[in-house]
Amino acid sequence: MIGLFCFLLNAVVSIYIWILIIAVLMTYFQPNPYNQAVQMIYRLTEPVFAKARKYLPFLIISGMDFSPIAIILVLQFVPQIICSIF
Repeated sequence: MIGLFCFLLNAVVSIYIWILIIAVLMTYFQPNPYNQAVQMIYRLTEPVFAKARKYLPFLIISGMDFSPIAIILVLQFVPQIICSIF
């Protein structure tokens, strides 16, 4: 049962990391903001980006926002920490 939980947690985190990467890439290409897929990705990622920018303002250096990198690094360790506790 714990193995299944860890597998699902890893899968969800991996999918969310890919969504974060897509959101970062979308900032370079400027897709149509009225597209439903683009809106869904922004709704999934912007609350997390906003929290990271609020609590870690030093991640914005010379106009470059490094908060996605910090979020991805944290998300890489969350499943390992949670699964090691159980």
